[in-house]
Amino acid sequence: MVAKITMPITINRALNYNEQKVQKGKAKCIGEGNILLPASCMNFYQKLDVFESRNKLNERAQTKTIHISLNFDPSENHSTQKLNLIAAAYMDRIGFGEQPYLIYQHHDAGHPHIHIVSTTIRSDGSRIPTHNIGRNVSEPARKEIEEIFALVPASKQEKTKEYILQPIDIEVAHYGYSETRRSIANITSQVLDNYNIISLPAFNAVLKQFNVIADEGKENGIIRKHKGLQYRLLDESGNKIGVPIKASSLPSQPTLVTLEKKFATNRKNRDRHVQSLKDILDQTLKKKPIRMSQLTALLLEKKVVTVLRTNAEGRTYGITYVDHLNKAVINGSELGKEYSIAGLKKQFNQTIKQLPKGTSILNLLTTEKSLQTDLLDSLLHPDWEAEQTPYELRKRKKKENDNH
Repeated sequence: MVAKITMPITINRALNYNEQKVQKGKAKCIGEGNILLPASCMNFYQKLDVFESRNKLNERAQTKTIHISLNFDPSENHSTQKLNLIAAAYMDRIGFGEQPYLIYQHHDAGHPHIHIVSTTIRSDGSRIPTHNIGRNVSEPARKEIEEIFALVPASKQEKTKEYILQPIDIEVAHYGYSETRRSIANITSQVLDNYNIISLPAFNAVLKQFNVIADEGKENGIIRKHKGLQYRLLDESGNKIGVPIKASSLPSQPTLVTLEKKFATNRKNRDRHVQSLKDILDQTLKKKPIRMSQLTALLLEKKVVTVLRTNAEGRTYGITYVDHLNKAVINGSELGKEYSIAGLKKQFNQTIKQLPKGTSILNLLTTEKSLQTDLLDSLLHPDWEAEQTPYELRKRKKKENDNH
């Protein structure tokens, strides 16, 4: 069994996701915990009221919702009763045994799995701590439950091959193909729920890879003057198309105010993401790339996309790393001088000077463009399509577009 935990911005988002699956016949609400009425007797608004009433007991907490998926081996076929018992045992062991929660069984992936929606707010208004809950609490709980219920264990090899969350599993939004508002709502929510992002430019660095942008409007325009925010679709060339969608009209309400709160929370959990990316870069730079395009291709193998920042004159002045493996967006300057544009160019030049005499630099670089395209395509469209975490949208092909 593999457990995946996310912290959605709102309970509405998590509940909507599962209820929409139910309406499409792709999921079923199979149980509840610590809720007076049976789930089968409650409509959407009654379910929502259960959680919203509890969340109102704590106005200060920024993250009040927890969304869990428990994923089982494809060979396993558990009864509804057993799935409810597994869910109850898991919730109890991670400290949520007395919290209200709903259990949904999904049927839209290549392996059996359930989703659990709950709140982090206790009946006395206090909040259950969730910092490092996956590593410190969920992992021990998972191992214990595997033994109790005789489940197929999530060994390291199995995790690597099948169960680890794919780098990107969100459908790229296409104007005229997907309904604009719904596409944008799902993409923005999934990025905010899963990526450690601490600024609007960093947010856009990820969104642009899915043909979406969070737009503040013109420099002296009305939207920016009133601190508004709207979301737009982008065409293959990065141009804005379609009707603008106000942030306040989306289910998760990803307005500037909401984003700033999310960014503040993410800053507290930044260190491990920075160190993980440094480790990836250090390993990659040991392969002695001699120019930026070569480094970009090597990083794509590690599920890291580079976004170069250029000024009006076309001069590159900065670099942003979108780490899809560890789910973080980090500027080179935040990592250290050696990872900035200037620092990387210095390392490239040193490597070139150390090349044996007679080495053809042209031959070293002839396959870079096709390599980068193939790697980016595999990153955005992994072969394994089984759903690991609540991603409403599926994948469609797009051309490489990582400008920022």
